[in-house]
Amino acid sequence: MNTQINLPSSLKSSLLRDTRGLSTVEYIILLVLIAVGGIQVWSSFGETVRNKISSSTNEVESME
Repeated sequence: MNTQINLPSSLKSSLLRDTRGLSTVEYIILLVLIAVGGIQVWSSFGETVRNKISSSTNEVESME
């Protein structure tokens, strides 16, 4: 099954030169990268806080 669409060469070149929307795509890629980095930092930070609270709870319980 051939799914290739044959477009006139003038339309092909017009589509290749069209740069509208590129900055939007770049911003979306940047936003996704920032989100992934933020999730990674949040996961790491959350684990650290969880460990500190756990050790503090253990210390308080041992004082009783």
